[in-house]
Amino acid sequence: MGAREFVVEADGGSRGNPGPAGYGSVVVDAATGETLVERAEYIGVATNNVAEYRGLLAGLRAARELDPDAVVRVRMDSKLVVEQMSGRWKIKHPDMKPLATEAARVFPPGQVTYEWIPREHNKHADRLANEAMDAGKRGERWEGGPPHPGSARADARAARAVATPANPDVAASAEPETAAPAEPEVADLDTADGTSHGADIGGSAGAGVGASGTGSAGGSASGSAGASTAADAGSPAAAAAPAGSGGPAVSAPVGTDASVGSAAADAGSPAAPAGTDASVGVSAASAPAGTDASVGVSPPAGTGAAATTSPVLAAAPTTPGTGAAPPTSSTPQPSVGWGSAPDLGAPATLVLLRHGETPLTPQKRFSGSGGSDPSLSAVGREQAERVAAALARRGTIQHIVASPLARTRETADAVAARLGLKVTVEYGLRETDFGAWEGLTFGEVRERHPEDLTRWLADPEAEPTGGGESFAATATRIAATRDKLVAAYAGRTVLLVTHVTPIKTFVRLALGAPPESLFRMELSAASLSAVAYYADGNASVRLLNDTSHLRT
Repeated sequence: MGAREFVVEADGGSRGNPGPAGYGSVVVDAATGETLVERAEYIGVATNNVAEYRGLLAGLRAARELDPDAVVRVRMDSKLVVEQMSGRWKIKHPDMKPLATEAARVFPPGQVTYEWIPREHNKHADRLANEAMDAGKRGERWEGGPPHPGSARADARAARAVATPANPDVAASAEPETAAPAEPEVADLDTADGTSHGADIGGSAGAGVGASGTGSAGGSASGSAGASTAADAGSPAAAAAPAGSGGPAVSAPVGTDASVGSAAADAGSPAAPAGTDASVGVSAASAPAGTDASVGVSPPAGTGAAATTSPVLAAAPTTPGTGAAPPTSSTPQPSVGWGSAPDLGAPATLVLLRHGETPLTPQKRFSGSGGSDPSLSAVGREQAERVAAALARRGTIQHIVASPLARTRETADAVAARLGLKVTVEYGLRETDFGAWEGLTFGEVRERHPEDLTRWLADPEAEPTGGGESFAATATRIAATRDKLVAAYAGRTVLLVTHVTPIKTFVRLALGAPPESLFRMELSAASLSAVAYYADGNASVRLLNDTSHLRT
């Protein structure tokens, strides 16, 4: 008689990434389809990837306890875990290496195979992970058996009771599949017209476009980014527009230069949306297109203007890996707006300056932290001087922190010379490492590594060819750097001189937007953006892609 065959389905999630995390695993008899074992556990604060690995490990151990000689087929919706455990991708993260090593030792080599499945096919393990996180929130341990009233499992069972036989898991999981982002025209974030495409590339116009959907890294509910065209980066009066009022932010066709219609039009391009005041140094809340942004006016409490989200938890607890709220989450939403708390004091305001243009800009090449580290071009140095002059006029910057790369150090030095400040280097602000794609154009990458590029565009956990850094890994790094800086500069305004992916990630996390929103923001060379963090943990995006200081 042949060896028994088990199917192990596993999942993990983090409500914040990193944040409160848990995993779920189920062992199924491959011959009968019978569920043999369920495992779930709340593991405290961890990342999505660590939780997924913990779920895998628990599932493998449960299968081994049933039969150490069994053949095991692991099915997971995490491409990262599946590809790494299959030996096709490298494991570089220090928190995941020991877990992967331990998982590989549960069964002898050759007894376990790995298969990626869509999220909608992994609902059982996902549900268990949510139950574990819900139990952890209540201060309890997850236990099998009858589901806790109001838990994800209880609601799932109730939903299945009324579901049609053809679709037994209807309403059991709030996990809409998200479409892969449209293929962007690339640039290392340095494009000929100064706009960026994607996350050092990207594909749509309309900086500050309301991004709503689900996401994995930094899981959060839907978020809207109002185009803050006229906000003063350092002024407490500046604030994002009400959700959905970001003006005519229209996605441009893939491959086009989409500076027209973005929140802050690039140098030489049409100005901000019609009717808005986009002058330098004006402290004004962004208004819907066709209205005049009132200088220094704060919206009344309760209007919903500048809706904020927690920088760590981002929003309500989420279904692991999706950003969608659990089916019956009763967790209170974080307080938002001006009426939520009376005396929060001055926020820590992070003014985000993208470095000036480099020689790679007109060539539209990937330029991350693992490449040639180019310096500013003559155009880039002129841009740095202009932004320095604009920031000197505003007079709000109290500290300067820069990425260690040459282009950001040069830009920061130009500003520091004007403001009489010192530059502190923060390695967490470095650009994403694009691996073997460094120095290549998007077309060259598509020609040489088509499968890797497709995977990278569709999955935030996918790494560039050659072991570069995934967007999910970048988000984890930026979240940790953000928390460090917010604590260090509470109540003050600090200029962060950094790169496209970090800046977009700061904005994405503040809004609680999904990972694909990185492809829906424009970010020009030497542009200014700003996010404020309050004492209650809420964040307010105040400015995005302001380039008014570059106009002649």
